[in-house]
Amino acid sequence: MSTTSAHFAVRGIDVQVVYKDIKNLHIGVYPPMGRVRVAAPRQLDDDQVRLAVIQRLPWIKRQQDRLRSAQRQSVREMVTGESHYVWGVRRRLKVIERPGRPHAEIDGDRLLLYMPVGASDERRRHLLDQWYREQLRQAVHALIERWEPKLGVSVPWWGIRRMKTKWGSCNRETRRLWFNSELAKKHPECLEYVVVHEMVHYLERGHGPRFSGLMDGFLPDWRSRRDALNAAPLSEEQWTGH
Repeated sequence: MSTTSAHFAVRGIDVQVVYKDIKNLHIGVYPPMGRVRVAAPRQLDDDQVRLAVIQRLPWIKRQQDRLRSAQRQSVREMVTGESHYVWGVRRRLKVIERPGRPHAEIDGDRLLLYMPVGASDERRRHLLDQWYREQLRQAVHALIERWEPKLGVSVPWWGIRRMKTKWGSCNRETRRLWFNSELAKKHPECLEYVVVHEMVHYLERGHGPRFSGLMDGFLPDWRSRRDALNAAPLSEEQWTGH
């Protein structure tokens, strides 16, 4: 799908516009500070898009306020006593230095990280990141297997990567799905919402009424799951646009 883009300001709010071969206009507000991005049909001009943004300004400002006030985790130093989220549950980290294979595991309300003596913060962080990815990989695999027969679709390929503005993505041409590695820190119901959301894009490209209707039929509480995901603590990092 070919696209063209534009940027302009609407009452002090910077707006990125991408014109595509789509039927409906979609406005998105993205973390951490509420970047506004519009996907608009090609037949609309800048003035029409500007008017649509003005009409949605109260909603846009509410979303920006929510994102800006959302709880954020401080940068993790990877030391005993600090907290880390695993599947939406806050756990205390305990670093255990000893010889042997480095690994991480859950023990009650603790997250144990076994590392060689003197391992750097960066090495600890890398190991924990790999552990999160493996937890997410197992969970996504199970969810896709569960939902393929329900949706009547087949997922030929999917992957995990860090994504700066999305929880997931679907390329309908290649049929590839991507999932944000941060999802391992969120509640399992939030992960299921993202998996179903991206798989439903096999059936409907955009986010218009038909997409919402399909989501309502397959996952009736998807809106509350979406809201819970967006309200969950965000990792402290520098988020930028594409």
